[in-house]
Amino acid sequence: MPTLAELNALDRAAFVARLGHLFEHSPWVADETWPQRPFRDADHLHAALCATMRAAGRDRQLALIRAHPDLAGRLAQQNRLTAESTREQAAAGLDQLAAEEIARIQTLNAAYLERFGFPFIICARLNHKSAILAAMEARRHHDADTEFATALGEIEKIARLRLDDCLQVP
Repeated sequence: MPTLAELNALDRAAFVARLGHLFEHSPWVADETWPQRPFRDADHLHAALCATMRAAGRDRQLALIRAHPDLAGRLAQQNRLTAESTREQAAAGLDQLAAEEIARIQTLNAAYLERFGFPFIICARLNHKSAILAAMEARRHHDADTEFATALGEIEKIARLRLDDCLQVP
């Protein structure tokens, strides 16, 4: 695991190789944040990454949101999630669901996707399956702008935990 000083010293390609996974299938966030080095600490780096994401146009943000897999969805059932998503869903207990729980989540995923045009996103590592189900039920009644903003906020939480996982803090 690199230290912050080591990350600050990396060239652009190496920086993106180390941090490109923080935002699901969207290494452009790390790529466009690289010129802002040096970062004082993990909070500064995370804030800069999130500012890059927030400054992107709505289409690019939507592509980032859509890059996230459904919770307990087809990719999870086929063991085709990224390593990070696999660990995150397992941390919430989503890898230990009964058949009826899988069916319920998949029904909620489909209804959410139909309503908003993007997958339901929640920081699974900060929630257990019961909280995730409750959030899926509650958030499906929100308006599209609220859910778009909520999705970006959840992505920021996911990215922070992924950053903490890959950064050596002295």
